[in-house]
Amino acid sequence: MRVCAREHPLVGVESTAGSSGKPWIITSFEQIEQASATAGKSGHVTQEARKTTSVESPVCLERGEAPSSRRASPAVSSPPSFVTLDFLNPVIGSDMAAVDRVLRDSLSSNVALIRQVADYIIGGGGKRLRPALLLLAANACGYEGHDHHTLAAVIEMIHTATLLHDDVVDESQLRRGHATANAHFGNPAAVLVGDFLYSRAFQLMVGVNRMRVLAIVADATNLIAEGEVLQLMHAGDAAIDERAYFAVIERKTAKLFEAAGRLGAVLGCASAKCEDALARYGMHLGTAFQIMDDVLDYSGDAAQIGKNVGDDLGEGKMTLPLIRALAIGTPQEADVIRHAIAGGGLTDFAPVVAALHRTGALDYARDRAHVESSAAAAAVAVLPASPAAGSLLQLSTFAAHRTY
Repeated sequence: MRVCAREHPLVGVESTAGSSGKPWIITSFEQIEQASATAGKSGHVTQEARKTTSVESPVCLERGEAPSSRRASPAVSSPPSFVTLDFLNPVIGSDMAAVDRVLRDSLSSNVALIRQVADYIIGGGGKRLRPALLLLAANACGYEGHDHHTLAAVIEMIHTATLLHDDVVDESQLRRGHATANAHFGNPAAVLVGDFLYSRAFQLMVGVNRMRVLAIVADATNLIAEGEVLQLMHAGDAAIDERAYFAVIERKTAKLFEAAGRLGAVLGCASAKCEDALARYGMHLGTAFQIMDDVLDYSGDAAQIGKNVGDDLGEGKMTLPLIRALAIGTPQEADVIRHAIAGGGLTDFAPVVAALHRTGALDYARDRAHVESSAAAAAVAVLPASPAAGSLLQLSTFAAHRTY
């Protein structure tokens, strides 16, 4: 029996059984070296919480533990397709199916409206990157229990609750290719079911019986709320600069990715260095994901991205492409952007997109996403070789190159 030495459960002791086996092999650590070099050149990676990890030998095992004492999760043959990213299926397909079962069982309620809204949003799809990250992190750290299914469901519930509330605030009508819950059931139902999701998520966390888990998720949800309020304060303000932009997305988006990576490491009783590396990975991954989300709002296909293009402009959100175009564009282009952000909205969409293309602002934002992706890949260089670690590398690439 193995007990995490750096924490104490709420009640009793949580432990996992260890076993031995041969390590799996990753053939793409050359990509990590390239990523580390790229991340060190430039980009928004200077804050303390987002240091780029240099490439080094794997050091994530517990002190005194031989590399062979961690058993990598075996590949799953023909898993059910609960993962939207096909390359993740062989590694966590069966785990994601288990997470889906936890979600559906946990969201049952005697209140009919809660069941209806919960079924609607859970059945609406989505990439489920955050629970996937937690599962991959736990697997990469050798976790062999079942609590990662519960915590992955918790992360997805919290994310879904934020979406329900966001859509009410933003008056959004389309998400994941379907009418938003607020459009379908009304604002009061969406807000209250979002509250139900938050409370049910914390009920599930108590069942895991680990104080570190509660602390990580409580801190993350608090910062997410701060990010949402900051974004609301900045709405309609064209004077927002890159620093303010990153302060928002690190809280409202990247923080939950960071928590997912850290939680997986905590479950696997990883070393402090490995835990911090997976947290940094999550922060960089979430930042890259959000930057690309903002790029796709001006360059994506509505059928592919599952929401209306131009929503950010219509809501007065000053995202990275607009910030760049405003900084280097002509006075006329700057006037168009300011007018759109101040309230012109989608009536100015075509000239704003033209300014983004002429200034290269979309490519600039993509490059920043690539820097974050490279930093994420560099962070997981400390992980022992395994299919899960390889999937984390692939996921970092996907975040900065996605088209949906």
